[in-house]
Amino acid sequence: MRLSGKITIVAGAAAGLGRAVASRFAREGASIVAADINVQDGKALCDQLQMEGLNAVFIKTDVSQECEVNALFDTALSLYGRVDVLYNNAGVLLPERDRPIHEISTATWDYIMSVNLRGSFFCARRAIAAMLQNGGGSIIFLGSPTGLVGCAPELTAYSTSKAAIMGLTRVMAVAHARNNVRVNSIIPGTMDTPMNGYILANQEAREKYREAVPVGRLGTPKDIEGLAVFLASDESSYCTGGLYMCDGGLTAM
Repeated sequence: MRLSGKITIVAGAAAGLGRAVASRFAREGASIVAADINVQDGKALCDQLQMEGLNAVFIKTDVSQECEVNALFDTALSLYGRVDVLYNNAGVLLPERDRPIHEISTATWDYIMSVNLRGSFFCARRAIAAMLQNGGGSIIFLGSPTGLVGCAPELTAYSTSKAAIMGLTRVMAVAHARNNVRVNSIIPGTMDTPMNGYILANQEAREKYREAVPVGRLGTPKDIEGLAVFLASDESSYCTGGLYMCDGGLTAM
């Protein structure tokens, strides 16, 4: 098993990409600390993994709240003594409220930034501190093509938050490379997940997005798992500061 003995925190583990990666990490031998604001689905995930004989605990966490992120890491460290991997998947997408910049409200901007960027900062800060104590580790952020190109002009705050995550990835990678802490981002394309359900539920729109992908299909959570395992494992020991595309060729055009 490629992650045997590793202690992993998965933020945003209750659904979609986070749920898939948490499950795969556990099946690769990692101990999972699953964090999410969605208590029902987060607990259900950990209950299922425990029934399979795997090591997983759920901790309710709103990553936009510093005190809750601190409680998450304090609990993980109390249980296991260290943190080896942070998979930071928590995020929000608010298509009905996130608008072109002259239309978006300050409240919407602040809320999206508080979860997507501030939450990533809180989690990364605690992860780095823990990893410096135990000799290294791997931090994996979830980016988006919207942070690379202007493909979502209606989603001003979301796109900006994801661009900032990529900057955070690179500055952290360089700052802590000599400490054996690796920091990378996965850039998923159009994924068939609950977050994108607002637009993919429409069959005409779904076909449009599918056709736009060079490989000819939408992504699924399973497509992310292998890349996440690689970046979490010692196999990627020379990989840091990278933006890893998992988008079916979407950003190659």
